Amino acid sequence: MSAPVTESSAFTPRVFSGIQPSGGLTLGNYLGAIQRFVGMQETGGYETIYCLVDMHAITVWQDPARLADATREAAAGFIASGVDPERSILFNQSRVPEHAQLAWIFNCVARLGWMNRMTQFKDKAGKNAEAASLGLYAYPALMAADILAYHATHVPVGEDQKQHVELTRDIAAKFNHDYGTDFFPMTEPVIEGTATRVMSLRDGSKKMSKSDPSDMSRINLTDDADTIAKKIRKAKTDPEPLPETAKELDGRPEARNLVNIYAALSERSMDEAMTELAGQQFGQFKPMLAELAVEKLAPISTEMKRLTDDTAEIDRILARGAEQAREIAAPIVKRAYEIVGLSAG
Repeated sequence: MSAPVTESSAFTPRVFSGIQPSGGLTLGNYLGAIQRFVGMQETGGYETIYCLVDMHAITVWQDPARLADATREAAAGFIASGVDPERSILFNQSRVPEHAQLAWIFNCVARLGWMNRMTQFKDKAGKNAEAASLGLYAYPALMAADILAYHATHVPVGEDQKQHVELTRDIAAKFNHDYGTDFFPMTEPVIEGTATRVMSLRDGSKKMSKSDPSDMSRINLTDDADTIAKKIRKAKTDPEPLPETAKELDGRPEARNLVNIYAALSERSMDEAMTELAGQQFGQFKPMLAELAVEKLAPISTEMKRLTDDTAEIDRILARGAEQAREIAAPIVKRAYEIVGLSAG
């Protein structure tokens, strides 16, 4: 059955979010996104839709064979971390053409001035913006289509993606205003949890990234227990003991990052973690963090390996998820086309 299409403010509570499969998943992806995806699935009260946004990945050049493998690996990471394909819709973006169809309408709704304010384009394009792809520049319109093709009411995102959800709201508001309707919802960004932004293990001022040339800067979800423990032991720190409050970690980015990771993995606030850790030297704290990280992450690594050994099963899960996603998106996008005077098959 297709989801009913509404043009009122009474939208089905629905979560949508995604991750680019442009490389291996890290601890940052897990704590900043996937763990919250699982939490919203478990909370109930929402339909949960999670996507590997492979079309976004090709805004910069990708090796085609590697992209296909990375998409399957990312799907395995979602499932191993607790995203249940029986309870959430899980698929890769390119299987659902409605994303691209709605993105074209939004390219025509969004204003150049809005796009020029997007800080992620400036960060990714760097000084040679003239050589960047048009896709990288127009990326936020496709992201808005990803969200609004499902009338998603909530989007769990990291702090660095909040601006894109705000743009999604601007696009929805302009569409609704221009066509005299309230067809698209005002989607709410969901930014919560202790570790919404996990930093590099080698430089606490930089975000943990799969593009960092040093593998020691990050914990990959594919790392085994020994590798996880080794990376924690060798993480950059400072010579001072841990203070009594999180506020006192200001100016100590590496210390703050490791405490942040500890708090998130133990599902506590920073202040609760500091109550336990106050006064400890890193020689005491790092073994505790390593033990906790191994306990939480090593089972994910093991399950990911099992899943990626059966690519046919992952492909089946993604194909079924795409069918479920299209049942929701197709009537919404068809109606959006009709509203603007176009025809959609």
